[in-house]
Order: sequence, then structure tokens, then C-alpha cells
Amino acid sequence: MTVAEESLHFSRYFEAELLVELMLRFWKHPYAEDSEFRNSMIENAHEVLQRAVSGEHLIEGVPPNDMNLVVAVWYAEWSTVSNQTNEDPSGERARWLNDVRSALPSCFCRQNELPPG
Repeated sequence: MTVAEESLHFSRYFEAELLVELMLRFWKHPYAEDSEFRNSMIENAHEVLQRAVSGEHLIEGVPPNDMNLVVAVWYAEWSTVSNQTNEDPSGERARWLNDVRSALPSCFCRQNELPPG
């Protein structure tokens, strides 16, 4: 199974919801307290993973087969913020996107580029 297929399968487990909750809270997303937002983000990330499994290239540097849940969550939020100019007037969501990507660079690359182990 590819990383994207495994992540798609995993995205339906409770642990995926927990991961998203922790990502939102740890990096202080402005909607971290909003359970409807979190549920929507999980659904959007699931859809992103489905697109990746079908072969769609969504993010530079991450081949579709290497799309993981962290990147899918990030991409789902990035898509919302970048497509709706009034979605982030204070810049907090953009800050969250930057913080996640900066903190977890190994999620945003080809998996075969990572050191073994």
C-alpha cells in the first residue's frame, strides 16, 4: 500500500480526529475550539487523500502516492484560505499553515528522500 492509501484508510479512525485536534491546538489555529470546523477539516483531508490516491498531484514536492494525513490536513486548510480572500483577515490561519509546514518538513517531501530508519 502507498502512503496515500494507508493515510486514506487511517483517516477514518478516531486517531485521525485526535491528530487533527492536536495539530489545531498545538499550533494555535484560530478555530481550534470549533468542533464543526475540526470535523469539516477531517472530511476535507479525507477528500484530499482520495484525490491523491486517484493520482492527482496536489502539492509541489509531494507525489500523490506520498501524500500523508498531515499534508492532507495542511492542504485542505491551505485551499480554503487561498481560495477565499476574506477567510483569514487577521492572518492567523496563514500563520498556522506556516507553523505546521515549518515544524514538520519531513511530511512535505518525497518519502524516498528521507534517511532510512
